[in-house]
Amino acid sequence: MRRRNPKAAVRPPMTLPLLMALSLLTVVALSACNTVSGAGEDLQAAGSAIEQKSDQKKGY
Repeated sequence: MRRRNPKAAVRPPMTLPLLMALSLLTVVALSACNTVSGAGEDLQAAGSAIEQKSDQKKGY
């Protein structure tokens, strides 16, 4: 029968759920734009949409 080492590092109880949530967030973020160029295209598209809306709201 194995005995537990009383000096072994004990993780806080929220470590595992926090690690799992961080891993899930990373997977979702990487699947949304799986390459650096894809991320650049996403940002460019968002910037273009903002620019178009601001041009519409200028009024001059």
